[in-house]
Formats: sequence, C-alpha cells, structure tokens
Amino acid sequence: MNTSAAFSTLALPPALLQGVDALGYSAMTPIQAEALPPILEGRDVIAQAPTGSGKTAAFGLGLLQKIDTALIETQALVLCPTRELADQVGKQLRKLAIGIPNLKVSVLCGGIPLGPQLASLTHPPHVVVGTPGRIQELAKKKALHLRHVTTLVLDEADRMLDMGFEESIRDIVKRVPPARQGLLFSATFPDEIRDLGTAMLRDPVQLGVGGDAPAPKIAQIFHEVEPARRAPLLAALLLRHRPESAVVFCNTRADVAEVAGSLGHYGFDALALHGDMEQRDRDEVLVRFANRSGNVLVASDVAARGLDVEDLAAVVNFELPHDVDTYVHRIGRTGRAGRAGLALNLVTPRELPRATLIEQHFGAPVRWEKLMPLSGKASDVPIAPMVTLRIDAGRTDKLRPGDIVGALTGEAGLHKDAIGKIDVFATRSYVAIARGKAQQAVNHLRDGKIKGRRFRVQLLKTT
Repeated sequence: MNTSAAFSTLALPPALLQGVDALGYSAMTPIQAEALPPILEGRDVIAQAPTGSGKTAAFGLGLLQKIDTALIETQALVLCPTRELADQVGKQLRKLAIGIPNLKVSVLCGGIPLGPQLASLTHPPHVVVGTPGRIQELAKKKALHLRHVTTLVLDEADRMLDMGFEESIRDIVKRVPPARQGLLFSATFPDEIRDLGTAMLRDPVQLGVGGDAPAPKIAQIFHEVEPARRAPLLAALLLRHRPESAVVFCNTRADVAEVAGSLGHYGFDALALHGDMEQRDRDEVLVRFANRSGNVLVASDVAARGLDVEDLAAVVNFELPHDVDTYVHRIGRTGRAGRAGLALNLVTPRELPRATLIEQHFGAPVRWEKLMPLSGKASDVPIAPMVTLRIDAGRTDKLRPGDIVGALTGEAGLHKDAIGKIDVFATRSYVAIARGKAQQAVNHLRDGKIKGRRFRVQLLKTT
C-alpha cells in the first residue's frame, strides 16, 4: 500500500476524518497505512511499532468507528505500561473523537486515589485507557464492567511485560468477551510477546513481526571527565550542541536535584524529575517540559519511566548507567520515528569499563571527543521559548482548552500564535504562553474571568 496515502482514501466516517483534520494529519505513516485497512475490517492485528510511529491513531480510529454512543457501557479498552503514556493516549483519542458528540474517554491508572475513579465509573465511559494493575483492580471490584468491550488494545506490550504486568493482562483478557477485536503493538517481539499474542488474538494480521525495527539514527559521543568537573562540563556540553530539548539522566535522586540546580546557576531552564515527587508535581514537570517551558529535564531512571517526549533532540548521560540495557533504553528516547538523535555521555575514568561494554554491544568503536569547561558564567544560554501558567480549575469545573483560548485572545488581547500547548486535568489546567507575553496573560486572567468565573492563576518559574 502507498505509505503516503491520505486518510481520505480509507472508509472512515466524516466524524473521524474531522478528528484527523483536528490533529493536523495529512498523509498516513507507514504503520497507519499498513494497519488501518485490516483494523477497519475488524481483523485482529499484531504489529511491530515503536513510540512515535503513529500507532495511536491507527488503533484509535479503529476502536472509535465501532463505538455506539447510545450504549452507556465501556466498549473499548486500551492498556498502557505507564500513567504518562495512558494520559497521552487518552488525549489523542479525545481529539480524534472531536466530531463524535457525547463520547466519553476515561484514563484510569495507579498512583492516584481510587475513590474518584470509582465515582467516575458510575457513569461508564465508552473508552477506557489505563494501566493493567489499576484496570484489573477496578474489574475485580466490579466497578469497571468489561462485558461490552468490542476492542482490546495492548499498547507497548513489551514494556508492560518488562514491568511485570503479564499476570494482570492475562486476567483482563479473560474478562473481556471472546469475540472482541484484539490489537497488540510492541517495539520488540520476545517469546513472551508471541505467547501473549497467541492467547489474546485470533488469526491476526502480522505487521513487521519477526523483522528488525529500523535502526534509529543516534549519534553517540563520549567525553572523558574528572568527577569534580562533571557539572561545569555538562553546561559546556549543552552549550556546544544547543539541543532544543534534552533529558539529562542521573543515577541517583540526590544527583538529580544537584545537577538541576547547577544548570540553573548557569542560566538553563532546567526542570527536575525524581522518585520522591508527588504525582501532581511530577505531572506538572512533565507538562512544562512537553510544552517547551523548560529545555532541559534532569531525571532519574525510575522517575523517567514512561517519559515519552515527541521529537526529543538529545539524551545526556551525566553518569553512565551500570548496565548496557539501561543505556540503550535511555538513548532510545531520542532519534525516534526516523528523526536524527543525539546521545551525549560524560564518562569518568572509573566508568571506562562501562563504555567498553557499550562499545561491545553496538559492535563498533565509540566516538570520543575532548570537552573544554566553561570559563566563568555561561553566556548565550538557550532560553525556553514558553512559560507555563497554572489555572486552578479543570475538567471538574467543565473547563475546556477552547475556554482558555477564548479568555486569552479576548480581553487579554493575545494573538493565538502566542498560545502554546494546553493541558486540562481534573482540577488544574496548564497553558504555555510565549515568554514575552506571559505576564500580560497572567495579569488579564487574574483580573478577568474564564467562562464567567474567576480562578486562581499562577506563573510557574524554573527554580
């Protein structure tokens, strides 16, 4: 099939084509062009598809076309490995469904209180996106009923198995009707994934299974450093390459805070993400990094689990991880969907054996370069183009992105080009504003109203 074909060549109803237009899609990605025809025919599919390939739209259009909004029951279930990915999938499904009145999508994940989720299920959503553990828990409590599910999706199945969710997934599979459509997407296909596919799929169409995934185009550069000079050399490294966005990985929580503070001293808009953070604070950091209010995110491996940033320019290892698999997983966040990626590594003499193991893994010599430290305070540091405003109102207040845009372009007088990404959560909303217009936006929102009501508005600053 022509992988550059337009979505209009598919037998999609006008309401879904409206959603495709709303997301700005024109031509299909390769996985969409391959997977959508059998999915729309109702076939089970098992596909090799990494993050950034467009798989969410592929399974999203398939499951949405079958939803009967008059039936107030859960009809589609999407399982994801992490809350962050589930949130992203939920948002994209809502956008795809923009032309379908009264369709409800709920995201149900662990890490947040169970009570509000139980209350929300008294009016069942048509589509549920969630993590296996929480979905299994809600199903066992008979709060989430799966008897009307017509589509079951496993998104990033290999990561779910890596995180120990196999037992939960198999239990959930038994709870949905046997006649449902099954769609399984995975970046890799170990034997466990094939076994799971055999258990949940019927005569599936196989796409890319058994073949090698396209090798990401990631330039890997190594710099030998003394431990005491690592922090200033990190700033020098970021100034040399000037990535639009970068994730700096540290091996400990203490290093995360210290490195973020050091980069802030040099003038970088650095955000910190570590395992001791409350979920709300974690969400806030991820929102700010995704909407370009911070150009550097400093994170530990545990805290970054599920981090999925589109078009990440660079990954930096402040310290090499102890095992090669962690290194490969870290740098795999850049260079996705055919884009060029950059992996930068600071290596102390003690870590040289780790670099040797990485070299052996890739079967080629690694690239070493000398790096000069900064002399004094850094100059010409890249500044994040956006600033985030937090509004203490969200979905429970019936607030929508359009309401926020209306308030900003109305009395506040902002041009729509000054407004970036908007994220609406249950009780809070975040909007990215062009840095030069941020204070104007705050002043007007504090003095004015959104949907006829006053809400607390705060400008979030990098500390």
